[in-house]
Amino acid sequence: MNDLGDRIKSGFEDIVLRPEAAADEIFLFEVYAGTRQEELDLTDWDAPTRAAFLDMQFKAMRQGYRTMFPTADFSIILRGPERIGRMIILRLDREIRVVDLALRPGFRNQKIGTFLMQRVCAEAARAGKTVTLSVLKNTRPVGWYRRLGFATAGEAGFYEEMEWRPTGFTPAGSGG
Repeated sequence: MNDLGDRIKSGFEDIVLRPEAAADEIFLFEVYAGTRQEELDLTDWDAPTRAAFLDMQFKAMRQGYRTMFPTADFSIILRGPERIGRMIILRLDREIRVVDLALRPGFRNQKIGTFLMQRVCAEAARAGKTVTLSVLKNTRPVGWYRRLGFATAGEAGFYEEMEWRPTGFTPAGSGG
């Protein structure tokens, strides 16, 4: 295995994924709310307005993801027994789509997201697939994905479509 496989093994043995359960709904809302905090800080909304906005947006996101990606793996990220985030992955014939990756604020900037993305990329490399995702243009995650080896593959409205391809990439099913 290349150095990517070696890098993803050190220090994160206690990070695992498990399927979402109905009992995770409040936790998932808290994770989602944490991803919107910077944006909400730009408003002068009072607490009830913020709560109503977050509730509406969370429900729309959950419904949208379940409708658009019904066969995706909806997972809770655990560090030991503690729930620290969520990840949604859609595995297709020729690509692995990262639909969503979100960590609770206290677990960001600890290389956990990098570990998870490297693990997805290593899986894709073994299967001869690309990794694709959408990210809001001109945001910090765009630079993070670039540092992980993702490149812009197109645009869709406010979103940048990005993809990662393994070195010497030959698409799955191409016979080459």
